[in-house]
Amino acid sequence: MNEETKATRYNDEELEEFKQIILQKLEEAKNDLKLLTEAYTNSNEHGTNDTSPSFKVLEEGYMVRSKEENAQMAARQQKFIKNLENALIRIQNKTYGICRETGVLIPKERLRSVPHATLSVEAKLAQNKKH
Repeated sequence: MNEETKATRYNDEELEEFKQIILQKLEEAKNDLKLLTEAYTNSNEHGTNDTSPSFKVLEEGYMVRSKEENAQMAARQQKFIKNLENALIRIQNKTYGICRETGVLIPKERLRSVPHATLSVEAKLAQNKKH
């Protein structure tokens, strides 16, 4: 057994490393959300008032679809931000990185790539098989 599987939680130094990763991803996610929100609320209006009516109808059809897609992406981004914020709470509580299904530590490699993960790969695969 390696040291990671024997440990019951990550030490404070390791938690600080994950905290920095999460804070950086959180900042990027909030910037992305701002851009998406601006895109679907159309705060960057492209002024088509002086173009031909047929072109305007085509462009508005495209904008509606685009707005819907941007709104969906913004909703996903908000969920991602919430998951990252919850991960910060788990770091503060020193429960970060513990699989909620098995109770074992989630490998560092997984947490570095998916810092908001609450399931080990095995638990996630088992969950997917149930659905």
